[in-house]
Amino acid sequence: MNAASLTLQAALGEVATDIDQRFDALLSIPDDPRADLYRAMRHAAIGGGKRLRPLLTMATAQLFGVDRDCAGRAGLAIECIHVYSLIHDDLPAMDDDDMRRGKPTAHKLFNEATAILAGDCLHALAFEILADTATHADPHVRVELILDLSRASGPNGMAGGQMMDLEAEKSSFDLPTVTRLQAMKTGALIACSVEAGAILGKVPPEQRTPLRGYARDLGLAFQIADDILDVEGDEAVAGKKLGKDAAAGKETFLSLLGLDRARGQARMLVDQAVEHLQGFGPEADLLRDIARFVMDRDR
Repeated sequence: MNAASLTLQAALGEVATDIDQRFDALLSIPDDPRADLYRAMRHAAIGGGKRLRPLLTMATAQLFGVDRDCAGRAGLAIECIHVYSLIHDDLPAMDDDDMRRGKPTAHKLFNEATAILAGDCLHALAFEILADTATHADPHVRVELILDLSRASGPNGMAGGQMMDLEAEKSSFDLPTVTRLQAMKTGALIACSVEAGAILGKVPPEQRTPLRGYARDLGLAFQIADDILDVEGDEAVAGKKLGKDAAAGKETFLSLLGLDRARGQARMLVDQAVEHLQGFGPEADLLRDIARFVMDRDR
């Protein structure tokens, strides 16, 4: 194992602990009839998961000297959206999954109504966190964070991509359509994670082009790697059921390109993502390591 991968492992461990502690503090179980709602939120949010999105926010914010607590709060808000989307995606009306992150899904452990409300609350909590002055003293920064996360999670981002994914079960999508689907469903929140770090650093929009290129290529590489894991991965390690896309007859990068071409495309995208960071020095090494990690992960 090289020094870079050790640095990334340490960063992943630190951000996982940080996000778990923040969720733990935020989701204390009340002594009233809402207790199961909070238990469901905690079950879905605490423990497990790569915490890739908050790590991207914190690694990008670090480039511009942003206070670590502010970056952590922004990363937490984005993770709230990610976790809510997983709770809802796992419901019988969507992907109908029993396992997530190696444990029962929220609707299996509690019930569908509680799971839906837990997702709703995490969605609302994301914007409550970003609107708080503790996230940033400048109201313009807070508003831009809220606007960007709203766009990334709505009909032109993650939720719109999920709708396209549902339609994919009864339609034959070509490569440009699958690329657009995944750029919305997966890529939008990854792009938002990088953008949030730049927003916190008050980087003007016109100077964010390299970071946006990095995030775009990283998001697509991440999804292709996911498609490969869905076929080649180990369910015990992944902590969820695999092979579902093929069973549902969905077109994916893998079904359209074949394994070898898909793997080659993902590696090319990782190389491009790293190339976008050429204007930065060693301070961007963590972002470079994250890009390379995308192809080497097993979950």
